Amino acid sequence: MISVRNLVFDYPTKRALRSVSFDIQAGTITGLVGPNGAGKTTLLRCLAGLEVPFSGSITVDRVDVTESPREAHRRLGLLQDYLGLYDDLTGRQCLMYHAAAHNLPLRDREKRVQDITLRLGVADRLDDKVGTLSRGLRQRLAIAQAMIHRPRVLLLDEPAAGLDPDARYRLSELLRVLGTEGMTLVVSSHILAELEDYTTHMMILRNGRVVEHCPTRAPIGRPRRLRVSLVSSSSALRPALVADPAIAAIEVDNTSSSARFDFAGDLAAQAQLLRSLLDGGLPVAALHEEPRSMQAVYTEKMRGPKR
Repeated sequence: MISVRNLVFDYPTKRALRSVSFDIQAGTITGLVGPNGAGKTTLLRCLAGLEVPFSGSITVDRVDVTESPREAHRRLGLLQDYLGLYDDLTGRQCLMYHAAAHNLPLRDREKRVQDITLRLGVADRLDDKVGTLSRGLRQRLAIAQAMIHRPRVLLLDEPAAGLDPDARYRLSELLRVLGTEGMTLVVSSHILAELEDYTTHMMILRNGRVVEHCPTRAPIGRPRRLRVSLVSSSSALRPALVADPAIAAIEVDNTSSSARFDFAGDLAAQAQLLRSLLDGGLPVAALHEEPRSMQAVYTEKMRGPKR
């Protein structure tokens, strides 16, 4: 759905993006993370056709963004760090204006406005002037504005900024649903714990380069990190784990009566492992997957040498 090749972008005194290349598949939700100044907002603006790169190519849904920005805009929705709303207009007027700018048929505009604002919980404030709304309500209205034309790709720069905990939860649920409906999302955020709730992939930018682009869950067929916890410590735990050929990288913690290990089997094999541990007399209290958190991956990459 999105393909970027050798993207370079320069500001007058700084190179913001350095030979950036990646592919993003349709229906995925990518969390774009990195320190301040890493190039996240610049990358989003280039993807949206609002900045012209020094070199490289960007295609969105098979459209070259640099050569055909207007065609790309029909497929894209963008929420920027500033909201792009008019304080003297009502929420309804802002959305109707944006719908008209995208050439939505007049007969469809009102229903589209109602549908999207109901999903975002702002339908009851549509006739209030934007300037009278709280930051959180304006944020949700701006997200509705970015989605009004039902884009195939949605780019969001810090979408949860200014939202209260309930609104953040509702936004996470909405983004997850949009992904299941086939929309492709790229979400820039500093809140890794929230991104982990709904993203399928993680992209880390550092010093204008992509230093990691990976799924947030272990792909099917790859080893998973499991943790087994015992009621009380047992010297028989390690030998029992070593005996299973699907197990590697065992770390036993006698203090907490537990062990972590890589497991190459599927769920049926995991059930068989649990059965064999219990049959061997081990007092197993729990056996569960322990996925690597986005925070752990991010911290590891940030500690690496700068390139």
